[in-house]
Amino acid sequence: MFTRQSLMVVYMLVGVVIGPWGLNLALDSLIIKEVGEVGIIVLLFLLGLHLDPHSLINGAKKTAIPTLVSSAFFAFVGYEVAVYSGFTDLVAYVIALSMMFSSTIICLKLLPSNALHHSVIGENMISVLLIQDVLAILVLIVLKAAGSDEAMDLKAIGYIVMGSFSILAMSFVGEKLVIVPLFQRFEKNREYLFLVALGWCFSMSDLAHHFNLSHEIGAFIAGVSIASASSVSLYLAECLKPLRDFFLVLFFFSIGVQFNLTLLPRMYSSILILATLMILLKPVIFRYLFVAAGDQVSESWELGVRLGQVSEFSILVSEIAEQSSVIGPDAAFLIKGTTIVTFLVSSLLVTRRYKTPVGEAG
Repeated sequence: MFTRQSLMVVYMLVGVVIGPWGLNLALDSLIIKEVGEVGIIVLLFLLGLHLDPHSLINGAKKTAIPTLVSSAFFAFVGYEVAVYSGFTDLVAYVIALSMMFSSTIICLKLLPSNALHHSVIGENMISVLLIQDVLAILVLIVLKAAGSDEAMDLKAIGYIVMGSFSILAMSFVGEKLVIVPLFQRFEKNREYLFLVALGWCFSMSDLAHHFNLSHEIGAFIAGVSIASASSVSLYLAECLKPLRDFFLVLFFFSIGVQFNLTLLPRMYSSILILATLMILLKPVIFRYLFVAAGDQVSESWELGVRLGQVSEFSILVSEIAEQSSVIGPDAAFLIKGTTIVTFLVSSLLVTRRYKTPVGEAG
C-alpha cells in the first residue's frame, strides 16, 4: 500500500520468495494451486455475470474495432519476440495470443468507484475488457482442441465445438426454466441465492470439463446465461466478491510458488524485451485508436495507460497450454514473467498519474 502497488503483485512476489525456488517454505504448492484454480472459476463466473449480451453489443459498436485491431497488433509483437527468442511457430502463436489481453483485475481494481467509472473512460475500458474476455474464452477453446491427443482429427475438434454449443444451449435453457424461477420464488433469502449461484457455476464448470473444455469456460458461460437478469446478477456479483478475492489471493500466490527461478538466467532478456514493448506500445496504440474513434486525446491517453499491461488471462493461457503440452516450461515462464513485470510497472504508472482507490488510500 505504501508503494501504491496492486496487491495482486504482492501475492505473486510472496509466492516467489517462499516457494520451492525461493526459501522453500510453502507447505503444499499443489493444494495451493488447486484452490487457486477455484478462484479463477469464480472469477470467470463473475466476469460472465457482468457480460449482459445487450450491453456488450451496445458497447461494442464503438470499441470493437479498436479492441480487435489492438489485439492483432499486440499478438504480432508477441509473435515476433517469441520467434526472435528461438521458439517454434506453434509456441510463438501461443505467446502471441497471450499478449492480446489487458488485466481485468488490475484495471477494475485501480478504477475509482466514482464518476470515472461511469464516464467515457470507464465505459470504454469495461467494453474493451469484455470483448477481450470473449476473445480469451475463444483462445482457451482453441488451446484445448490443439492440446488434444487427436488435435488434428476433425472428429475430436468437432466434439469440442459441439460441446461448446451444447453448453451454451443447456445453460440458457436451464437459466430460463430452472434458475430464474428459483431465484424469483425465493429471492428474499439471500443465502439461498448465493448457494444456487455457486451450484450453477460449478455444475456448468463440471459439464464443460465433460466436453473436454476447461472448467473456466463453463463457469464463464454460466455467468453469461444469467447476466440478463440484471437485478439478480448485480446482487450475485457483489456478494461473491469476497469469495472471489479470497481464492484469487491463493491463485496469484500459487503463480509465484510455481515461478521456476532456475529458468530466469536464460529467459530474462526475452521477458524484459517483451514486457518493455507491451508497457510502451499498449498506451500508444490504444490512444491513437480511440482518438480515431472520436474520443478526446487526454481521455484516450488515460485509457491506454490503464490498459497498459498483460492479463491474468495470459497466465491462464500459459497454464492450459502447458498442461496440454502445446508449450513447454520456457514459454510458460516467458508469459508469466512478462505478466508480472507489466503488472508491477503498469500499477505504478496508473497510481502515480491518475486517481485510484489505492492512491486515495495512500
